[in-house]
Amino acid sequence: MKLLVISDAPDPGLWDYFSKEKLQGADAIISCGDLPSAYLTFLVTMANKPLFYVHGNHDVRYEQQPPEGCDCIDGRVVNFRGYHILGLGGCMKYNSSAHQYTEGQMKRRIAKLGRSLRRNGVDILVTHAPAQGLGDMDDLCHRGFACFRDVMDRCKPQYHLYGHVHLEYGLERPRVGRYGDTTLVNASGKYFVELPDKPRSQWEQPKGWKRWVLGVR
Repeated sequence: MKLLVISDAPDPGLWDYFSKEKLQGADAIISCGDLPSAYLTFLVTMANKPLFYVHGNHDVRYEQQPPEGCDCIDGRVVNFRGYHILGLGGCMKYNSSAHQYTEGQMKRRIAKLGRSLRRNGVDILVTHAPAQGLGDMDDLCHRGFACFRDVMDRCKPQYHLYGHVHLEYGLERPRVGRYGDTTLVNASGKYFVELPDKPRSQWEQPKGWKRWVLGVR
């Protein structure tokens, strides 16, 4: 299974100069936030593949114009091709705008998912902000959440996909890192992730995806 992961800045090659060959056989697209709604709508339409997203701290505009044909997984666990994907959008609270949380608020969001996490586990953790001390920055806005490390310690996902800290900030942070059993990926711009295919008996399409395939949105 191949995933195209995106975040924070539209890639010109996927928008201004789009061609399907640039998707390189992606089975799904995952947005880690802070991308224009029109960009996500364009990609899901042109790729004809499911697109899952969480909110970035600048995605308040989604309330008036949400991405069409896409599946918001913020605060949810979904099963895609046998992989359980947990979405937790937003960043550390630094003003009164939406999609910002204190450490305690993010912990409570995770606690509400306790039964689902215990039942299904997490294979892929998708967030907007990084985990504390793992690709974050010192300022409050770009500080990561310590509770994301707790999720990785407990659930041992194969991947943690995040954005928020742009690679072009020039801070020499690596695109890919490691924390215990989890591979960390900064999805700023675009990046491809490949995982082994699971048996079809474990596949479960997310709610609404079948309707989207049939063209009934």
